[in-house]
Amino acid sequence: MSAIGDQGYLRALPAEPLSPPPARSGMFGWLRVNLFSSPANVALTLLCLLFIALVVLPLVRFFLIDAVWSGTDRDACLASAAQPHPGACWAFVRVWFSYFIYGFYPLGERWRVDLFFLALAFGVVWLSWLSAPRRAIGAVYFFVVLPVLSFVLLHGAPPIGLKIVSTSLWGGVLVTIVVATIGIVVSLPLGILLALGRRSELPVVKLVAVGFIEFVRGVPVITVLFMASVMLPLFVPERLAPDKLVRALIGVALFASAYMAEVVRGGLAAIPRGQYEAARALGLTYWPMMGLVVLPQALRVTLPNIVNTFIGLFKDTTLVFVVGIFDFLRTIEAARADPAWAAPNIAVTGYVFAALFYFACCYGMSRYARSVETRLARAGRQ
Repeated sequence: MSAIGDQGYLRALPAEPLSPPPARSGMFGWLRVNLFSSPANVALTLLCLLFIALVVLPLVRFFLIDAVWSGTDRDACLASAAQPHPGACWAFVRVWFSYFIYGFYPLGERWRVDLFFLALAFGVVWLSWLSAPRRAIGAVYFFVVLPVLSFVLLHGAPPIGLKIVSTSLWGGVLVTIVVATIGIVVSLPLGILLALGRRSELPVVKLVAVGFIEFVRGVPVITVLFMASVMLPLFVPERLAPDKLVRALIGVALFASAYMAEVVRGGLAAIPRGQYEAARALGLTYWPMMGLVVLPQALRVTLPNIVNTFIGLFKDTTLVFVVGIFDFLRTIEAARADPAWAAPNIAVTGYVFAALFYFACCYGMSRYARSVETRLARAGRQ
């Protein structure tokens, strides 16, 4: 009788799984494998623990444990017998919070700013949610309806009962979001056109695109803002001179579009020549070839660089204060200069609050871009 036919040689039930080695199981096993697996890892772990003890814990104590959370003036944040070493003065942020958001926007009209934020958030979520229904309608809403709605809400429209609010009263997060949004929305399509113009076979188109890109990239963003603020009114009649905020928006959009053009050009250069030849073999003309075949692949390749440009643009919005616009960081500067809040820990608290705001926005853009990259990579493997 063969071994297979003899039931004495066969196992009727699967064997029980063996437990992992004691040194690699539980919390101590994880610590040994991940933190103390070699002399170099032991040294790095000890250095990190030393950094946490010397830097992180004091910061946590200053900004959370010993922080002052309530008060109406500097007295709450000064050293006293009850609190000899006060930490961050979050009472300052609480008192000035509305100013940081709205600037000098009239108190009775701030509901318009809130409605603008809601409309913008709705449009961003609709477009960023890749599985959202009717995303084509969402694009129309974001690029057509939202700009008109935002202008009516923020600037005003007397025929429908919304009084005019001068942009000189805008400030804080409102200005930062408006400048960043306009810059992001305008810079991508304009950058794509400039990148295509730089690769054009028409000498005039190529010369104009190259000249614009190299000139804008060759000067600091502050110079572009000054030029937009001072020189732009010289090209139009005085009565048609654009508003100061509009000049800054034009300067930021032009500056960002020049850098975006180089990012897109890098993506176009990464597309194999065979893609162009295959599109032409199918009978596609230039614009259908670019819109249906080349640009989708190029933007997919260079997506991390595009998001990096957007993040840099968002942070560069702080530079509009040099032309007299009260952005978010400028409102913090103005608030901390108030004598009623003259305390040693006020400036640190204000700047940390600004850093948290910018970090949250930039990190959110970065995480969303990574999720899109992962989804596109997964779709490309299928």
